Amino acid sequence: MEYRVERDSMGEMHVPADRYWGAQTQRSYQNFRIGAERMPLEIVHAFGILKKAAAIANHALCPERMTDEKLAAIAQACDEVASGALDDHFPLVVWQTGSGTQSNMNANEVIANRGNEIACRRLLHPNDDVNMSQSSNDTFPTAMHIAAVLGIEDRLMPQMRRLIETFRRLEAENADVVKSGRTHLQDATPIRFSQEISGWRGMVETPLEMLEAALPALRRLALGGTAVGTGLNCPKGFAEAVARAVSAETGKAFVSAPNKFHALTAKDALVFAHGALKALAANLMKVANDVRWLASGPRCGLGEIRIPENEPGSSIMPGKVNPTQCEALTMVAVQVMANDVAVGMAASQGNFELNVFMPVCIYNFLQSVRLLADAIASFNDHCASGIVANRERMHQNLHNSLMLVTALNPYIGYDNAARTVKKAYADNISLKEACVALGYLTPEAFDEVFHPEQMA
Repeated sequence: MEYRVERDSMGEMHVPADRYWGAQTQRSYQNFRIGAERMPLEIVHAFGILKKAAAIANHALCPERMTDEKLAAIAQACDEVASGALDDHFPLVVWQTGSGTQSNMNANEVIANRGNEIACRRLLHPNDDVNMSQSSNDTFPTAMHIAAVLGIEDRLMPQMRRLIETFRRLEAENADVVKSGRTHLQDATPIRFSQEISGWRGMVETPLEMLEAALPALRRLALGGTAVGTGLNCPKGFAEAVARAVSAETGKAFVSAPNKFHALTAKDALVFAHGALKALAANLMKVANDVRWLASGPRCGLGEIRIPENEPGSSIMPGKVNPTQCEALTMVAVQVMANDVAVGMAASQGNFELNVFMPVCIYNFLQSVRLLADAIASFNDHCASGIVANRERMHQNLHNSLMLVTALNPYIGYDNAARTVKKAYADNISLKEACVALGYLTPEAFDEVFHPEQMA
């Protein structure tokens, strides 16, 4: 491998000749060989957005320092970073400095070296130009918020809405199907299958509302606070100008955080938003479990619905097919709920003017967004969209349910209804036969008041 010599304040470093990063990135790359978890690409792309926005703001406020030529070179390099074209030039792992300083410098160095290549001369300095008016302490939390908003709005929410629409369609298709309800895993009174599905829909809609409520705090950007929140070396109006530029680049309504001291050290907005992600995960766990229980069988389980058969389910049992999409979704739910612990603990570790657990905080947050979006899409396309009611089994289970006796409460009373159920169960006879045998109703009177399909 060929190398070139790069320099920083600590001296010279040999850097791979085909990479745009510089000395500080190389130091981190060599000093933190911990795990395989690289800084999320969402953060890398967010750095491309914020560094371009900072250059635009600096050009407007300090044109003598951020010249037209510098802005053009930085902007083009940043566009390449934000698009993912330079992903291979960001090698650093999550397990680095807790402020994310090395990833900030990775961005500065890549943008400066690529910008110099664009300008065909050594025009840009990573600190003086690309990092102008900034500190790692305000850029990294800004990148966190940009990445979080883009991930939630552009990746996760569309998949949630697709699943909601699938459930709406299934509700319409099954509005006439009445089945036995279940509570405590025991038979309960009747319910329409469409009503059961509407509960699933609500379990996606409500976390969607929670995520929407969490977005305003995530749209507040720390940029402009620089090192400790005072805005040292930052021109007046820079924070607001950057927020406007980020909004223009992303199409999202970002604003400057009103309290930079809070923005640098607190990660409460991410904790709050991840709480909504955890709520979604908890609800999806329940939905996926319902689906696989209802599809259990095909002969020895409930068998009330059929789901798509996507792949063989056993290496030894021919013909076996398993609810694999449900299993994948529930495993994702477990991971997201575990991630919530890491996000909350990381957010609690602010000391004085800075939180130094930011990389692990955003790593887990973005993993949750990514996993939920992908798992919901997979579950929707390969399972939920193909759910079909087994109407015969639902009808059979409904009319075999002893809890239909609840309809008789107004006519024979709770205690007599309980005796009817116990006799029917003990003698393995129908509710009608038990009720008539006990003398509570005549056969004609029983038929007149007993209509299971009207109980839903």
